[in-house]
Amino acid sequence: MTIQAVPDVGAPQRAALRCANLEITASDQRALLGGRPLDLTPREFQLLLALAELRNRVVARADLYELVWRRRMSYRDRSVDVFVRKLRLKLHEAAPGWVYIHTHFGVGYRFAPQRAL
Repeated sequence: MTIQAVPDVGAPQRAALRCANLEITASDQRALLGGRPLDLTPREFQLLLALAELRNRVVARADLYELVWRRRMSYRDRSVDVFVRKLRLKLHEAAPGWVYIHTHFGVGYRFAPQRAL
């Protein structure tokens, strides 16, 4: 699978990415959930954008690290996991009836919005 880096702020503008009740606009680093802005750090936003662009595909932690941090991952680095946990918490607080990021143990994460059971 070929994975491209998350664009820099100065990159050419793209249309907003929409997934369920989430709208992400890379050009102005903005994410709206149910029409309300999410308060994300720049790294959380980049991670959300990377996952959403690869939605419905399992993305390895190491690939996410290269996409968002733009360097190779140390075997002991847990940054991706920490940021996924923070991102999940913010998404859950904004839309408690939804699950956006799914864990595939031993592999990575998949972005696939669905209503919680």
